[in-house]
Amino acid sequence: CMEFTFCYLLRVRNSNACFLIICLYLLQIDKRHESKDSIFFRDGVRRIDFVLSYVDDLNKEWEKKLERRKEFESNLQKAGLELETEDKKESEDGKIFFVKIHAPWEVLITYAEVLNIKVPIRENDIPPMVENPLDCVLLPFRLPEKVMHPEPDYFTAPFSKDKQELYLINDESTFFSPSMRNRIVNYILTRCPYGTEEGKKKFGIKRLLNNGTYTAAYPLHDCQYWKKASDPNCDSERYTLYMEWARFLRFYKEQPLDLIRKYYGEKIGIYFAWLGFYTEMLFLAAVVGLICFLYGLFTMDENMSSKEICDPSIGGEIIMCPLCDRDCEYWRLNTTCESSQYSHLFDNVATLFFAIFMGIWVTLFLEFWKRRQARLKYQWDLVDFEEEQQQLQLRPEYEAKCTQKKRNPVTQEMEPYLPLTSQAVRFCVSGATVLFWVSLIIASMIAVIVYRLAVYAAFASLMENTQTLQPISGLLTPQLATSVTASCLNFVIIMILNFFYERIAIWITDMEIPRTHMEYENRLTMKMFLFQFVNYYSSCFYVAFFKGKFVGYPGAYTYMFNRWRNEECDPAGCLIELTTQLTIVMAGKQIWGNIQEAIVPWICNWWGRRKARNNPENLYSRWEQDHDLQSFGALGLFYEYLEMVIQFGFITLFVASFPLAPLLALMNNILEIRVDSWKLTTQYRRPVAAKAHSIGVWQEILNGMAILSVVTNAFIVAFTSDMIPRLVYYYAYSENEDSPMSGYINNSLSVFLISDFPERNEPKENPENFVICRYRDYRYPPDHEKRYLHSMQFWHILAAKLAFIIIMEHVVFIVKFFVAWMIPDVPADVKAKIKREKYLTQKILHEYELEKLKERLCQGDKRATEKEFIATEGRMELSRAM
Repeated sequence: CMEFTFCYLLRVRNSNACFLIICLYLLQIDKRHESKDSIFFRDGVRRIDFVLSYVDDLNKEWEKKLERRKEFESNLQKAGLELETEDKKESEDGKIFFVKIHAPWEVLITYAEVLNIKVPIRENDIPPMVENPLDCVLLPFRLPEKVMHPEPDYFTAPFSKDKQELYLINDESTFFSPSMRNRIVNYILTRCPYGTEEGKKKFGIKRLLNNGTYTAAYPLHDCQYWKKASDPNCDSERYTLYMEWARFLRFYKEQPLDLIRKYYGEKIGIYFAWLGFYTEMLFLAAVVGLICFLYGLFTMDENMSSKEICDPSIGGEIIMCPLCDRDCEYWRLNTTCESSQYSHLFDNVATLFFAIFMGIWVTLFLEFWKRRQARLKYQWDLVDFEEEQQQLQLRPEYEAKCTQKKRNPVTQEMEPYLPLTSQAVRFCVSGATVLFWVSLIIASMIAVIVYRLAVYAAFASLMENTQTLQPISGLLTPQLATSVTASCLNFVIIMILNFFYERIAIWITDMEIPRTHMEYENRLTMKMFLFQFVNYYSSCFYVAFFKGKFVGYPGAYTYMFNRWRNEECDPAGCLIELTTQLTIVMAGKQIWGNIQEAIVPWICNWWGRRKARNNPENLYSRWEQDHDLQSFGALGLFYEYLEMVIQFGFITLFVASFPLAPLLALMNNILEIRVDSWKLTTQYRRPVAAKAHSIGVWQEILNGMAILSVVTNAFIVAFTSDMIPRLVYYYAYSENEDSPMSGYINNSLSVFLISDFPERNEPKENPENFVICRYRDYRYPPDHEKRYLHSMQFWHILAAKLAFIIIMEHVVFIVKFFVAWMIPDVPADVKAKIKREKYLTQKILHEYELEKLKERLCQGDKRATEKEFIATEGRMELSRAM
């Protein structure tokens, strides 16, 4: 009755056709009730370990791509993987096919042995560490135990197919974690062949992604980040990470490193462990830097130099020589009153203390990180991890591009190699490219310097003749206005060059065809770091070590390109300008970096999901949801390290000029941890898990920067700040015992006779008919027989500066090396635990072998097993002795 009523309503008279319509309608209703937000195949049993997507576009390459896909997927199935394809009609836009991949048990155990994956053999019986008495104080910063330690601690051993009874295999479907499974599948995908083109064997998913055969390849997140999965078999670890780690309101909580490592793999886990430790150590540097800044703030009114500059009877009576040729006028020293006061904030005795402190702090940071890293290696079963074995495997791209083969002297197997002549040509092209881009940076820096020299006169004229700027003329001097605008211009140039060079660096590294993954990462890291080092720090090096050092003197100024007169420092010194430069570049980079990392991916994902928002949530499949996210990429972590190492350079290389730099870095890093975790958990596809037992080549870069920072800070204190000239005056030239620093400003300024000005330099106007003007230098006056030559005080100060550099460097280096020698890289308790675990693991393995041999003896295989039985007992005795 229902059937015919429905048919009548639809005006269908044929009962068979009507019945078919009803069935299709009911199937559609059933389909709409069935959720596609699942991480399993249609059978609900087999887990999806990886997803490939492609668009079946009918262009010239269509047939070739189809052939590649057929061959590739056929070879994946031959390798033992199981595939399930979702037709494009099932996708949201009706264009994308999805190939779901499942690795069955036999494939997993085969490749677990190949990759030397460690698995549990027995629960760890080593007693936990003694409780810290401060744990009750740190309780508000702790996370729940289940979040911090999602798995029990086990003794582990490399997996072997022949010893499966030895391992704690309770459930084959959950024995290997999802991160292990996607790592195994990715290993197969990167080495699976798909045919021969142009006489060369082609293989690997990366090449198929590059030529457009597939559009994406990724493992799945286990659930939506804002709610738990409805499937009870799903752990919903992504949801836990979001709630406990990725939200900014949890900024004061510790990081769940074990859960991060379990979900994303050791490589990402070690990055967040390093970033968290770096942020913790920054807290001490930030507190000390803040104290030094407050010291400068509270003693600002007691600074004799700024008092004399601001005093109308002293600074107001000192007439300074023009700062540019012809257009600039004579000016009174007290017009720089405010800038000299602010300069004292950073140029004081505390600066010296802080520079020495940071030299020791950076050593403590690196040494304590080695200890933290050693503890993580033990906790994450990376002690015996053969990173070299993993990283030294040939890259698929190397195997594909190198057609010639030679015998490996170690393995005695034939393997591909790149001829020496080809290597030499590629290195020459690569080196020339890097040199060209570094030269481009230097050229851009020179252009900014020319900008400084060219606009200074314009700013000076503008501020003198514009009445609206008169109220702030004391604070916003022409020097400061030029410095701020030049710093902003320099920052824009830095970001533009950075954008292009990142792509160039990847291209030339690919062109070199590095043999192994380790070689590839190291070469790319060194290229990128060299470029970024010159790009970000060149302007700071210019202000710190070159500006105001090669000016000449009135009547004999030095010129750039024989046209633009070199810049002079403010009478209060160049340190305030270095502080301005450092603040703008450092803060600008951090703000721009956070915008790029958080806002840009969010906007892209919002735009990509705009169609899906109009449909029921249960029809928006898990693989489509992840497909619409951004790809983290193989170099995603590389950029995160690079960003933090560049920041590390700012707070170490130039910290003597800006004690608040560690505080800025601390606030940025608190935000950085949550931004990185938020984007990784919510805005990016799940990265392929990878192992790593250290931060790699970045450790050596940090060590190099730590040593360089001692030298740069010693030079900043000696040549950029006014500390050494003040100390020389205090001890050698002061004539007032009651106030030793009074008269310092007058002493630090030399005298020039205005009538000695050549026509090129002489100002157009001298309305007050000044006879002499002063300039910042130590030279004899015009009535001296050595007129305008450097005075003896200049050489005394220079000798004091060089002596200070030598003494400071030696003192800091001695303390650094002593601290490094005193602090062992591996904690004593970790060493003991490693030895204990090795012994117990060997004992368990030997006992297992012994039991197996006894069984074989009982079965009658005496001659073959008696010798093995004796050898096994011998190994057990040796293990006990060790």
